[in-house]
Amino acid sequence: MNRLKTYLLAVLSLTALAGYAQLSPGDLTTAHASLEGMSNCTQCHDLGNKVTNAKCLECHKEIKALITKKQGYHASKDVKAKDCFTCHSEHHGRKFEMVRFDEKTFDHALTGYKLEGGHKPLDCRKCHIPDNIKDREIKKRNLTFLGLDEACLSCHADFHQGTMSGECVKCHNMDAFRPASKFKHDETDFKLKGKHVSVDCAECHKTITRQGKDFQQFADVPHADCKACHDDPHASHFVNACAQCHTEEGFKIFAGKDRFDHNTTKFKLNGKHKTTDCFACHKKTSDPLLVFQDRAGLTVNQCATCHEDPHDGKFGNDCAKCHQETSFRSLRSMDFFDHSITDFPLQGKHVDVDCKKCHKGSFTDPMEFRACNSCHEDYHKGEFAKNNVSPDCAECHSVLDGFDVSMFSLEQHRSTKFPLEGAHIATPCTACHMKDEKNWSFRELGSACFDCHDNVHGEDFAEKGVTDCKRCHVAENWFPSKFDHDLTDFPLVGEHVKVDCKECHTKDPNAEMLSFKVEKFECADCHK
Repeated sequence: MNRLKTYLLAVLSLTALAGYAQLSPGDLTTAHASLEGMSNCTQCHDLGNKVTNAKCLECHKEIKALITKKQGYHASKDVKAKDCFTCHSEHHGRKFEMVRFDEKTFDHALTGYKLEGGHKPLDCRKCHIPDNIKDREIKKRNLTFLGLDEACLSCHADFHQGTMSGECVKCHNMDAFRPASKFKHDETDFKLKGKHVSVDCAECHKTITRQGKDFQQFADVPHADCKACHDDPHASHFVNACAQCHTEEGFKIFAGKDRFDHNTTKFKLNGKHKTTDCFACHKKTSDPLLVFQDRAGLTVNQCATCHEDPHDGKFGNDCAKCHQETSFRSLRSMDFFDHSITDFPLQGKHVDVDCKKCHKGSFTDPMEFRACNSCHEDYHKGEFAKNNVSPDCAECHSVLDGFDVSMFSLEQHRSTKFPLEGAHIATPCTACHMKDEKNWSFRELGSACFDCHDNVHGEDFAEKGVTDCKRCHVAENWFPSKFDHDLTDFPLVGEHVKVDCKECHTKDPNAEMLSFKVEKFECADCHK
């Protein structure tokens, strides 16, 4: 019985295999082996129809995704219109290669990534390896051409270790990594000029070891100041940027005349100093340790260090007190100047006089000042001149009190032709010497009384046509103390001696002046 069951089972199995063999054209490849069997046919085949692309893409979702994005080989115009089985046929046995093409003639441009330069001669397996595939599922596939990225760093190690942009093609081309032929230094923060153009990159971009690998630094290289790369040949004598004096055409080319910021030194340039050539003050030298150091520490008030002193030290060394840097002759306010250090100390009225009133030209031009008339005109116009030589004003006037005040004393007046006596002593000078109330006069004034005083007596007391006041009057007062009545035709006796002159000598209302001549002097002429 058991033998019979075994036999029937074997017959049925052989019958079934014979039927499947008539339906299936052959074994599936290893990749599709899991789909063997009549129950799986519709996984790939539509009943009554050929194998459709839709069925293929239901499983090969990574291909479908690329086609949807219009990326990759299967989205190219030469491929997307074909049926999948045109290139990938099945049922040819387990070891049949479904993906097969001539690698030497394959047009890689159809993938969307054209092979150029150094990529052209490479074997496909140099790039299409699991290490270059990010997707974990695709990475597991053997000999797949899927999963690669177009980014350089998806295949190549990052030589710059994250310090530069990941877009390598901005600097490099496909022919070779070195040199970076597409790199333009002018597009960086440090444009190459002059001598820098011919300098080898490695001179500035040093190679060091980083993360266990050789690393050449291209990013974040300090360049704000030349001393970031170059030694300071001036040993820090200058705090300025090197470019203020030097150019990239050559270190020995000096260009600092109009660019060096002298304000960073102790000597700020102003006025004429701004346009002065550097080497008019500094000695020329090729020694960078000595250049411009010959005036180190010099301040703006030490003028005599460079300039000759035209005053021969008479006014000290602080030239800036008087002079300005705009011009030696452009002076500051001279109000502070101590004139006492000169040969002519200022006193009295001279103190307030504006400098330019005396100094018509330069303040240092020699001036004659031995006498007042060296500067002042002779107010008296030679009235006091003797032998055509006028005395100095200082004999009568003082700079302390001013010209309006005279020091000519009474004692000195006694030595003149008209010594002052009596009431004349108290008489103001103007009463005699300024008769027109405007101009002074000291000559040809006359010495007779009537030269100054009116003759109130007319011809009453004239002798030979001349009235001599001094016969009756004295300088002390006007009272005729010297008049002797006894010399007249009416000598005074008795009570007449006591009578006031005006009692007898009355003024005629019709007369211009009082007359002392009495024509009649009988008793009855006065006593009624």
